[in-house]
Parts: sequence; C-alpha cells; structure tokens
Amino acid sequence: MGGGGFSMEPDNLRLDEHALMLTGQARPRVCFVPTASGDSERYLVGFYTAFSQRAEATHLPLFRRDDRDLRELLLAQHIIYVGGGNTANMLSIWRVHGVDAILREAYEAGVLLCGLSAGAICWFESSVTDSFGGMAPLHDGLRLLAGSFCPHFDGEAERRPTYHRLVAQGALPPGYAADDGAAILFTDGALDHVVTSRPDAAAYRVTREGDRAIEERL
Repeated sequence: MGGGGFSMEPDNLRLDEHALMLTGQARPRVCFVPTASGDSERYLVGFYTAFSQRAEATHLPLFRRDDRDLRELLLAQHIIYVGGGNTANMLSIWRVHGVDAILREAYEAGVLLCGLSAGAICWFESSVTDSFGGMAPLHDGLRLLAGSFCPHFDGEAERRPTYHRLVAQGALPPGYAADDGAAILFTDGALDHVVTSRPDAAAYRVTREGDRAIEERL
C-alpha cells in the first residue's frame, strides 16, 4: 500500500478488507508488526480497533519482547501486516532479532505479507525513504520483490519528483509507486493486480529511458 488502511483511512477500510478477503478465511489470523513506529501504543490501538471484529488479531512487539517464539508466531498467521514509520531502523531491528529470515520463510510458505509506507517498501530491493531526514534512496530492503518502490506518490509533494530523479539517474532501479489509497498485489514476485480505496488513487510502473524516468499508470 502506498498509504491508506486503518492508520490513514480509519473510515475507509477497503484496502484492509481486500487483504482479509485474499486469505479465503472467514476469520483470518493477522499479526501486526509496528517496529517502524517504535511499537507505538496509539498505532496498536488503531490496529485492534480495525481488526479485532474481523480477524484473530495479534501483534509482534520487539521493543518489549515477550516470551513467544517469533518463528512460531509469524508462521501461524494468514497475514503479516507491517506498519509505517522509519524503514531503516525497522530493518536493522528485524535483523538483530532474526525477523528478516522468518519473514522470508513466511513468504515462501504463502503467508500474505502486506503493509503501508515502511511496511510496503521493506519487501523490495530498494526504495525512496525519509528514514534519514530528507528523501533519499535506501538499498537495504528484504529483496523479496525485485526493483524499487515509492509510497505516498500523491500524498507527499517530494515523493514523485524524487523517485523520478533517482530512477532517471540510475540511483534506483526501475520499480513501482503507489498513491495513498492504492495497493499492488504481487503473486510469486509478479504483478497481479492493483486495488484502490478511492476512485482517484492509482499505482504506477516507473522505468528508465536514457536519462528520463517514464511513468505508466497501472
């Protein structure tokens, strides 16, 4: 998700409901991973408010670890939902706790991995991030998906021109972008379909031709 879901559109849960529907379960198991926000309590309240009536909801705390086995917890889910925040910090913390390897195992086992902003760009090779203050490239993703990703394409004024410039310069590989309220589903690493929570939201394929970035609306 470029943006949206319960944390950005609490009165419009179409993207979250689509993710639940994809599992084929009447009451799917969903684990929220709020590492990028420092396990924000406000974020957790929003998650449980949105999901507790629709799913078997739980969350993975890494700043105040409990005694649950991380691999057992994550591999038991139908959906692992990663929240937004500081992507670089999140990836570092995941690696300390071994969550990165477990997420790869979950992906290979068919668990639906999703999220917005940091929770979207983490799956790719590289991305546009504000983890370091201003907009900058990040080449430290989990590499479950090839190429690059840019969230909040219409929601933050610097995102689109920065992504175009970085792709045009070769500082980021070609990839995808999504507006707030737009989500892209990848199946086995390939583009499957795009869904939006509002009519004017969209997702895009961004490629390079010479010294220019070419944007294609999907």
